[in-house]
Amino acid sequence: MTQTYALLLRGINVSGHRKVPMPQLRSVLEELGHRDVRTYLQSGNAVFTTDRAATADALTTEIEDAIEGHFGFRVDCLVRDADYLAAVAENCPFPAAELEGKQLHAFYFSGPADPGRFAAIDQEAFAPEAFALGDRVLYLYVPEGLGRSKLADALTRPAVVKGLVVTARNWNTVVKLVEMTKAD
Repeated sequence: MTQTYALLLRGINVSGHRKVPMPQLRSVLEELGHRDVRTYLQSGNAVFTTDRAATADALTTEIEDAIEGHFGFRVDCLVRDADYLAAVAENCPFPAAELEGKQLHAFYFSGPADPGRFAAIDQEAFAPEAFALGDRVLYLYVPEGLGRSKLADALTRPAVVKGLVVTARNWNTVVKLVEMTKAD
């Protein structure tokens, strides 16, 4: 069965560190036997199709190993299928259509995030910023942008996200990855 996935890399191509050029990333994915490989932006977003019956976790490990073998350093990755990405967009609790793409973000988690991890964060203290949890995702509304967000800092403290791989995408990227993974 053919399946389309998005690959989200964490922490690459930031300030000239951990460089992963997108043409080389596409080659790595193609060498693994994936097809229709496309990338989006330089921040580590790729879409690919595969016929292999493998779990997203197995694909993640295989891709992380291949990236390390090719570039010489390990990169945390998340692999998500088209249905999951569409559900993230559909289940957004904020009025995404009314907001600018940089005001709304999705923080993707490698596994379930226990709501208890976030219980000590007083959202009212950060208003008008706000967050909501979904299925392995945290939606973050930051009207002044992520770079100025105090709430984002609180949400990504090591004590809160311990044991999880977390990578964020602005809403424009979320929407683009949904579009790129849709079946034709």
